[in-house]
Amino acid sequence: MIGDKKISILAIDDEPSILGTLEGILTDEGYRMFAAVSGPKGLSILMREKIDTVLLDVWMPGMDGIETLEKIKKIYPEVSVILLSGHGNKETVAKAFQLGASDFLRKPISLDNLLNSIEEVTKKRQQKRVRKTGPPSRRSISFETH
Repeated sequence: MIGDKKISILAIDDEPSILGTLEGILTDEGYRMFAAVSGPKGLSILMREKIDTVLLDVWMPGMDGIETLEKIKKIYPEVSVILLSGHGNKETVAKAFQLGASDFLRKPISLDNLLNSIEEVTKKRQQKRVRKTGPPSRRSISFETH
């Protein structure tokens, strides 16, 4: 697991049973969890909460996962988005990565694959922050001798 594990994850899926399962598993793993049953409700949570990673279903009624991904990356480019789908074709996967998805997992999702993906996107996001801000500065200390 990553460092302090106080990573905030938002799961967006129109199936409440999947949301409940994700919430239960990831809360047990030490993540701070939020859930939404639609793209618009997920965007509303993103406006109010500091979210690190979004788990996003592709096929949802109304605003689908691709449209939701596009809006998330436009407004919150630093948020990692992992798409989840049982029906992902090559075009959908390619479009998702073109729009900025960090990963694409096929349902049914294995727990190991999900946790590994979350860890990977978290590492990448932390590495980007270090590159943007630079490594922590090292102060030089001089000692006087008498």
